[in-house]
Amino acid sequence: MSVDAATVKRVAHLARIAVSDEDVPKLQSELNAILAFVEQLSEVNVDGVEPMTSVLPMAMKKRQDVVTDGEIVEKIIANAPASQDNYFLVPKVIE
Repeated sequence: MSVDAATVKRVAHLARIAVSDEDVPKLQSELNAILAFVEQLSEVNVDGVEPMTSVLPMAMKKRQDVVTDGEIVEKIIANAPASQDNYFLVPKVIE
């Protein structure tokens, strides 16, 4: 796949990037190099290769997915300059 100047300008427009006419040929060659590398990667045989989250084998730490209220409301509200019914009171900013 090859990228032409019109495609470079369209991609720049979609990405909301200002590209001058002098920069288009450079970006065109860079995008073509990236696409050539991606095509080269598609030639690699990855049959039987598991997806991985790290280069080292490791198990993800998991915790119970339990809903709690934190059970420390008094400690949290103690830090508030003003509170009412276990909620922080803040100054009104909208009339």
